[in-house]
Amino acid sequence: MLDLVIRGADVIDGSGSAGVVTDVGIEGDQITLIGDAGPAHQEIDGTGLVLAPGLIDTHAHDDGAFLRHPDMTFKLSQGVTTVVSGNCGFSAIPFDPESDPRKASGGILSGLNGAFTDLSGYFDAVLAGAPAINNMMLVGHNTIRSLVMDDPKQAPSQRDLKAMSGHVERALEQGACGFSTGLIYHPGRYSQTEEIVALAELAGRTGALYTTHMRNEGDHLLDAVEEALRIGVEAKVHTHISHHKAAGAANWGKVVPSLARIDAAIAAGQRVSLDVYPYTAGSGRMIEYFNLDRINRDLAEVIRIASCPAYREYEGQMLKDIAKAQDVDITDLVRDILTAPRGADTICIQFIIDEQDVEFNLRWRDMMVGSDGIPNLRGKPHPRLYGTFAKILGYYVRERALMSLPEAIRRMTSLPAATFGMTQRGMVRAGFKADLLLFDPATVQDTATYDEPQQLAAGIRTVLVNGKIAWQDGQHQMTGSGQMLKYRAGAYAG
Repeated sequence: MLDLVIRGADVIDGSGSAGVVTDVGIEGDQITLIGDAGPAHQEIDGTGLVLAPGLIDTHAHDDGAFLRHPDMTFKLSQGVTTVVSGNCGFSAIPFDPESDPRKASGGILSGLNGAFTDLSGYFDAVLAGAPAINNMMLVGHNTIRSLVMDDPKQAPSQRDLKAMSGHVERALEQGACGFSTGLIYHPGRYSQTEEIVALAELAGRTGALYTTHMRNEGDHLLDAVEEALRIGVEAKVHTHISHHKAAGAANWGKVVPSLARIDAAIAAGQRVSLDVYPYTAGSGRMIEYFNLDRINRDLAEVIRIASCPAYREYEGQMLKDIAKAQDVDITDLVRDILTAPRGADTICIQFIIDEQDVEFNLRWRDMMVGSDGIPNLRGKPHPRLYGTFAKILGYYVRERALMSLPEAIRRMTSLPAATFGMTQRGMVRAGFKADLLLFDPATVQDTATYDEPQQLAAGIRTVLVNGKIAWQDGQHQMTGSGQMLKYRAGAYAG
């Protein structure tokens, strides 16, 4: 007898093909039957609902969240069963238990703690907390550079480069899916292209990925794309460009030539992939976006405070409104926030993206989806943390019809699973892991807003993680069935 049967759902299997109304049977953590199923110990009626593979977030910053918030409600509640963490050059590993993880990342890696130092130790620490969803890891350049180099503004010595290479190699040996950079951030911005090539080449040797928050996403976007492609060619590595965008009104529309250049690289045989988040605002450490000696007034005018340890009363407000209420110049306000105690940990939201660019990105044939959410739940985080995937299914598929539902599901399941080396995941297929999402296509929708960002998605009925019901009708089941995933090697076994 089967452990669980989901009966009569419209099964969209993740391949891009149209759905088929049928039953899906599960034994243990695997899908074992697709078709007419006999009796089971537990049954779920899927009539009128869509059954899809669990969704995959290709761009997460959940390294610390797996330790601080193992329930992972903000992802599980919108149907996400697996994330790729360690993005933008910031990763949980390598980790020095004696150091402050905020040294490199500010609040992006908040929540890290424990005695681990490498990926296996991190996986052990996370599994001890019974995580709700699966996690695959990248190893981050900014983290490594901060750990190895005393003066990150300098070029690395041969000794430094050897030490950094050792950390990358160890993470890859232990199951990391690749090497990530955040070349707009400290200390990655001080690195030269040759340094990145040398480290990315290590990922290329194992068939893993080089993922990048490029050096520029605004005025010099096209130059940054050229650098990313150059790194891919010289390092002989699959290059993945994170959260593709054109930032700032003067640059809107540049996603068109950017994608055309990427198309040309792919046509020439280069392996390149991308992801995007479906919002017109980004988010990150506020201090990374300002030179305190020459504060950009135009940027300050479009910034909202998400989390601010120095001034909690500012959270959820636009800088321009705070400045007006206090009758101060907005540039002085920026300087005051960023030079206050823990001012460097301030997380902001920047309204810098054009909706037409978002839609152009989503129309690109293999564009994947990443939330890029920062799981700092204090304050008013960007609504993409809770809403990204439901927004794709509800707004961009049902309302805007930018792509079909089977195609959207492919982009959020089988495509990222294949790209990031997740074995036996990303499809509703016999023999695959039973990571599944049952939802109502007529009502699925994000409800998270900038004012109320921690609201759960609508229309998500049931989420299974490794064969266990993890989410049911708006209620977390606390099954803790998530696994830590190794690149092209299944789950970490300790």
